[in-house]
Amino acid sequence: MAFLNLSDYETQARKILDTPVLDYFDGGANDEVTLRENPSAFGRIPLHYRVLRGTDRRDMHTRVLGHELRTPIIAAPVAMLGMARPDGDATAARAATAAGSIFVLSTFSTTPVEQVVDAARGPVWFQLYVYKDRAASEALVKRVEAAGCSAIELTVDAPVLGLRERDVRNAFGFPDGLWAPNLTADARRPEARPGSELAAVFAAMIDPGLTWDDVAWLRSITTLPILVKGIVRADDAERAVEAGASGIVVSNHGGRQLDTAPATIDVLGSITQAVGNRIDVLFDGGIRRGTDVVKALALGARAVQIGRPVLWGLATDGQEGVAHVFNILQQELDVAMALCGCRSLDEITPDLVSP
Repeated sequence: MAFLNLSDYETQARKILDTPVLDYFDGGANDEVTLRENPSAFGRIPLHYRVLRGTDRRDMHTRVLGHELRTPIIAAPVAMLGMARPDGDATAARAATAAGSIFVLSTFSTTPVEQVVDAARGPVWFQLYVYKDRAASEALVKRVEAAGCSAIELTVDAPVLGLRERDVRNAFGFPDGLWAPNLTADARRPEARPGSELAAVFAAMIDPGLTWDDVAWLRSITTLPILVKGIVRADDAERAVEAGASGIVVSNHGGRQLDTAPATIDVLGSITQAVGNRIDVLFDGGIRRGTDVVKALALGARAVQIGRPVLWGLATDGQEGVAHVFNILQQELDVAMALCGCRSLDEITPDLVSP
């Protein structure tokens, strides 16, 4: 089968994955309004392209938190990739970094962080939840530092787990043979972990009382740059700057937390206007085409993160599938830049979406 676009990979992955696993990866919260709005909102934004700009050569290099990247497309954190493909995190990390990008490893990954960093041969960031036990959180931060991660993405839009009804109906839990070795500073598998329901583990460990003071606390215990992930408001973006964050990720958790939260592309412009160039702004939520990347960059994002597309590529064809997902988006972005009159990412400016 010839995979022409990301939708082709999604269609094939749906045929491969068991229903409970597919529902976990594909599902959103409640009525899944936000889940649908994230990708569909891009279609309401026209591109006001330029002509006669000499776009015979295009350059997609960028710089994010000091990393020189060949692409503005980053692999977002996705929990439990091992359900899609054995050793899924390391496999996806190899593909992402080979594409000249960054891989962001989930706290709920199924491969130890040390193995993922070793496999990646490129930059790996770690997505972090803050635990009720601050000492356990600090020990985990020290572990990911020692492993060689180069930044921390602190997820702040999940004080409790969203109401994901597909998972409730499926009584979803950790599949046999899989667990989350990066939940603690000790990578050994505890006896009580197999078979634990994800929601129960989350509720037992994650602190719902997190405040902006805890961002400053995290800043005080690590030398790694911190990105605050889960921002949909300009005033919260300002607070992230004040708390010492090096970057933010405009994100609604892929529609998996608060249903009817805004599509992230609809709020991106107001957020980037608020923070200016003081920090790097990243974006995730619904990227499915190269034109979507152009729109996010035009609205001020430094780079975008993709989650489910990486998953579909991984489930379908392992490392080669993830590599092809990156390649498809890169090719689409290249064509979109040429047709928009942009020779570099710096020329993707707000007038393309709001002339």
